[in-house]
Amino acid sequence: MALCNPPTILYLPSSSSFSLQFPYNSFNLRRRMPPATIIAKNSTDASVTKFITFLGKGGSGKTFSAAFAAQHFAMAGLKTCLVIHSQDPAADYILNCKIGTTPVTCNDNLSAVRLETTKLILEPLSKLKQADARLNLTQGLLEGVVGEELGVLPGMDTIFSALELEKLVGFLRKKTQKNNPKYDFDVIVYDGLSTEETIRLIGATGKSRLYLKYMRLLAEKTDFGRLAGPSLLRLADESLNAGTYSSGYNGQLSGEIWDKLEHTLENGSSFVTNPDLFGCYLVMNINDPMSLNAALRYWGCAVQAGALISGAFGISYSSYDHQHVETAKTKFSPLPFASFTPVSFTPPLNWRDIMHNENSKDAQELLSRTGLNEHTQSVTFDPVNKTVTLLMPGFDKSEIKLYQYRGGSELLIEAGDQRRVVFLPSQIQGKVGGAKFIDRKLVIAMQ
Repeated sequence: MALCNPPTILYLPSSSSFSLQFPYNSFNLRRRMPPATIIAKNSTDASVTKFITFLGKGGSGKTFSAAFAAQHFAMAGLKTCLVIHSQDPAADYILNCKIGTTPVTCNDNLSAVRLETTKLILEPLSKLKQADARLNLTQGLLEGVVGEELGVLPGMDTIFSALELEKLVGFLRKKTQKNNPKYDFDVIVYDGLSTEETIRLIGATGKSRLYLKYMRLLAEKTDFGRLAGPSLLRLADESLNAGTYSSGYNGQLSGEIWDKLEHTLENGSSFVTNPDLFGCYLVMNINDPMSLNAALRYWGCAVQAGALISGAFGISYSSYDHQHVETAKTKFSPLPFASFTPVSFTPPLNWRDIMHNENSKDAQELLSRTGLNEHTQSVTFDPVNKTVTLLMPGFDKSEIKLYQYRGGSELLIEAGDQRRVVFLPSQIQGKVGGAKFIDRKLVIAMQ
């Protein structure tokens, strides 16, 4: 079944601006506009958990920055957990603490845990077996699968780490509450496998909403979907909710469950755009131009994934250089910026001295900031001039493509390895008349 005609594609030329007319996509798919972003409670509320993560080139100081942030929040009296998803023992060395697969206490208010995907597989598989036992879909075949014998395939690390982080943070819940009473952390600081994987994790819920929409169409509009959909959806729902949710299937696919899944993903999307709950920071070696350029690129990729960048950290691994600091500040303006002087890695690190050092004051102030600079908003609309302004740091204009869908009601922006959809207000909807690239921003004029 063809859902829509191929979209019109615009390639930005090498010049600074262009003007191009093109016809609308002739097929206007019926769709529901996304609800307004839900703003959760302020992170000072005892019922919520804040999530902090870092993006940067390998060797730029990402793990040290995560440990620094964890120490900062712990010394501020917040119950904090540093989550490491890597076999690299650097975090053990930095914290002078043996990190295991269950949270261990490193010092006052600070715990640390290492995610190992081979162990993360076991709990979801157990829940799936329990659901299958209640529904008898596989007639007992699933019970014969032994979780301990399953190896890790590419892609599993991100999927299962997302499930574990959801237990610790609760970013898919209706109310962003601490939903693991065993640990009950105020702050989770996450040091992922790689920056690319962390960016995909950040954008997962937003991207999944489009897949969910087409899966629902497949389930409701095709013979195969109507036959297999109810059983598969019920198995998934039973696995995720331990059989506590009664949907009243009666052998038919329930629109209520599809709506519930959409609302769950909506909560995840709104979480990463709420600066009171989500903090994402760039990290770079200010003495290395490649590290600076990589951080700038990751800024653009994170924006494309739907996240907001809270600030940037510059770390110098050679002598302190004021000129390099100023260069980095200018390059990442208007993001809030803080720099570290070199840290001596003589074991064990004295974190109390590090945190009380005058040179770490700016970095701690950056971590304590709330709200975001209005100039770092990823999308702004000007109904009077009928323009859309997109923040696109780290990308050259030749790398950006625009697609237009749904009779001019939305734009899809492709840059690098990320795509994002921008839903246009009714006052701006129409054909793209032209665009120009100014100061890391793409300004699109609508007709």
